[in-house]
Amino acid sequence: MSELVTGEAVALELRPARLPSRALAVLLDLIVVMVVYIAVTIAVVAASASLDDAAQVAVSIAVFLLVLVGGPIAVETLSHGRSLGKLAVGLRVVRDDGGPIRFRHALVRGAIGVVEILLTFGVVACIASLVSARGRRLGDVFAGTLVVRERIPVAPSGFVPPPPPWLAGRFAELDLSAVPDGLWLAIRQYLTRMHQLDPQVGQAMAERLATELATRTGAPAPREVPPGAYLAAVVQERQARESRRAFGTAAAGAGSSPAVGAGLQGGTQGGHAYPVARPTAPSSPLPLSEESSAGPRPTVPPEGRPASGFVPPA
Repeated sequence: MSELVTGEAVALELRPARLPSRALAVLLDLIVVMVVYIAVTIAVVAASASLDDAAQVAVSIAVFLLVLVGGPIAVETLSHGRSLGKLAVGLRVVRDDGGPIRFRHALVRGAIGVVEILLTFGVVACIASLVSARGRRLGDVFAGTLVVRERIPVAPSGFVPPPPPWLAGRFAELDLSAVPDGLWLAIRQYLTRMHQLDPQVGQAMAERLATELATRTGAPAPREVPPGAYLAAVVQERQARESRRAFGTAAAGAGSSPAVGAGLQGGTQGGHAYPVARPTAPSSPLPLSEESSAGPRPTVPPEGRPASGFVPPA
């Protein structure tokens, strides 16, 4: 995975294409180009049989430049970096900032490709691609482009269990701006796989992640909250903030409330119980003094009067 930074300072994660896939795409392109070149050459030779030798040589050079050089440049420009071979393999040529290429990028790649692919039979391109960290050939280096994979197999994302209901909204004041994306990814991977880990290993990993997260946020983790529940609650708080930022407060509140109670019965989190003590309701009714201090009790309308409070005239 390669991280590219756009002109708007947005980080993009793209997967650069490696030598085997690029070689297969180039081979398919060369087969198509050579078939077209042979067909055009036969047609031109038949049409220019009456010309002298100098004119035939000039026509042959023109056909070579137009088909073998101009053809790939035109195809990459019009398709925004997707030739026939790249389309079949699932590759695309993009700029260094992740944007689509233009004519000048395709022109530089095609001009240098004549030397490093056609004249040297691809030896220079293979060596440059193996040496480059992102698999770029010389044409990509000079043009400022990168060949990336478009069709990436998507692994099924694991379910992140929600935190216990009594932790909902408790970490609303945390500053999450200093938490890096790598730490969020590690926390999410732990939460989705914590039931597969050994209990001791999982506990140690949760404590380490919770300590690092508390260091990044600047607020210590509560001692009475287990590390796993703390991580799940902070992740849910981050998701709620992103939902509010993207869809508004109402949409975030409507979407986050089902996630809090989903799969939570009896203090469990997606089937994983948290060993925490929760307050229990008193078994005996409150004394009269405590009932009065707690506020007035709702009144029950007497018989014969509607519950709306409207009293009909006598």
